[in-house]
Amino acid sequence: MRGNSLRSRLFQAIGVVVLICVAFTIGVGLVLTRRAVEHATLRDLAHQVDLVAGTAKHAASPRVELQQLKQQGYFLRQDEKALYNEQAILPTRTQKLAQRLPVQGTVNYGGRSYYFAAQSVNPGTVIVLRPQGSLASLSPYVWGLIVAAAAGGLLAALTAFLLARRISQPVDRIAAAARTLASGAHPDPVAVEGATEIATLARSFNDLATQLQQAQEAERNFLLSVSHELKTPLTAIRGYAEAVEDGVLDPREAAATVAFEARRLERLVKDLLDLARMNRTDFSVQNTVIDLGEVAEDAVRRYGKQAQSFGVGLWAVTESPAPALADADRVLQIVSNLVENALRLTTAGGEVRVVAEPGVLRVEDTGPGLAAADTERAFERFYLHERYGRERQVGTGLGLAIVKELALAMGGDVEVESHPGALTVFTVRLAVPKVVARETLPA
Repeated sequence: MRGNSLRSRLFQAIGVVVLICVAFTIGVGLVLTRRAVEHATLRDLAHQVDLVAGTAKHAASPRVELQQLKQQGYFLRQDEKALYNEQAILPTRTQKLAQRLPVQGTVNYGGRSYYFAAQSVNPGTVIVLRPQGSLASLSPYVWGLIVAAAAGGLLAALTAFLLARRISQPVDRIAAAARTLASGAHPDPVAVEGATEIATLARSFNDLATQLQQAQEAERNFLLSVSHELKTPLTAIRGYAEAVEDGVLDPREAAATVAFEARRLERLVKDLLDLARMNRTDFSVQNTVIDLGEVAEDAVRRYGKQAQSFGVGLWAVTESPAPALADADRVLQIVSNLVENALRLTTAGGEVRVVAEPGVLRVEDTGPGLAAADTERAFERFYLHERYGRERQVGTGLGLAIVKELALAMGGDVEVESHPGALTVFTVRLAVPKVVARETLPA
């Protein structure tokens, strides 16, 4: 699998591009070098024919002078041939030669390709030929190009390797952290570095790992809290059942306790089911225009007898009308949870009020209240139960979480403000119908 790694693929891709570029550069370089050498050869031949023509002009016989130069080996060093008065091999250049202009180019002579330079002398024409296949001067350039290309290829390969490693290292670290996360462990945050896309990937992974860790911790705390809440009533039920079985306790007294603990279990299961439904995608609310005053009065009627048994005053304070855009059943569920908590915590002689205003519903009580640090986390599942469970009757610890979820589902929100021992206020804010809102504006 090593060959399929990002680093290997990057190196291979960059290497292929480098090879293509090097091959193209060598090809273009060879073409340009050959043309440059051809031009240099033609210039050299033109200079050569100038020298020969100049010597021939001052000789008694140009043909004899040219023959002597051949005998002296003057033309052998470049494998050249010297011709005299053979203009027939240059049929397209005779007009220029007649005008005593120098000419140069390529020509076939004796079945072989040559570079040539020709110039008129008096009398006749001197022609110098050099074979095209004997471009010895091209070899140094070719080898220079090859050496330069090889050096450039090695440098490009090293650069490609370093670049591929630099690009792949952050991705490798993220992949290693992802494997650690998948194994159930919590990896350290990966460094946010590299290109924008890599840095964004690292940042997103860190956020994902943090959220997953928080979710796992919340799930763990949730399961621990639920287990504790289930264990307590079950232990009591089992203890009283064994006591009745052993004949050490009056069955009626045990039955009352078992019934109380059963109701506690039922309430806990109901809360869990409500939370589960709210976390499902098919959970919905039916928002309509409702009167919060009617909801407040309904809640007070439901809990009136319970309030009397606790010795706590309970009444509704409403403005008429108190419109809101919400689900009446869900709002009643919210108020019921808040009122039930308030009655449970408020001591005898205290008061609980349900205040309804347009788009706002408040539940106020004179109970022990919450510390300032607890109001921010009051709606977390089981938080208040863990915080006050040993000193107060705080229920299952899920009621306020349900209140928060329901309020958000209806497009509203809920908050708490507490002055311990004096007044605690839970405020539910809901949307106000637009038409009603315009009607209630001052003239």
